[in-house]
Amino acid sequence: MSSGFSSKGDGVVVARFEAAEVAILRSLVSQLLGLVEPGETGDDPLERALGIGNSQVPSDPVLARLFPSAYEDAQDAAEFRRYTEATLREGKRADARTMLDTARPGRTELTTEQAQAWMRALNDVRLALGTKLEVTEEIHEEIATMAEDDPRYPAYVTYDWLTYLQDTLVRALW
Repeated sequence: MSSGFSSKGDGVVVARFEAAEVAILRSLVSQLLGLVEPGETGDDPLERALGIGNSQVPSDPVLARLFPSAYEDAQDAAEFRRYTEATLREGKRADARTMLDTARPGRTELTTEQAQAWMRALNDVRLALGTKLEVTEEIHEEIATMAEDDPRYPAYVTYDWLTYLQDTLVRALW
């Protein structure tokens, strides 16, 4: 089982994963990639070329969590989203691809840049899964009292494992 991430020094971060853990990570990140595919762009060819996109808050709660409004004022939030969401989506896809490209069974060494991409991708996966599960501050108490045959148990334990991985990765980077 993974012992999380550690620092090797010289900006190198190390982790050891079992094949099953890599399969879980790859599956979750692949699902994330499907969620953050390029958003809708305007009908105007110039807007499409510049990546100017839709200004509406996503109706999917997971996407709304991954791409929250930057402003409370709806008009300001829409304008900001219109000019930034395409770039944000591409960044999330790039981070997810880095994770897919570097996740392998056994010992995994990551550069600082790769480790930071992993951290962002792990955060996105946790946000997506946490939103789907409607995770609250009491998650640890819920897991502790949840029966192992509860159909939600594997997803909650996976969320907890992702939290652990993210925590050890943050510590390894700093």
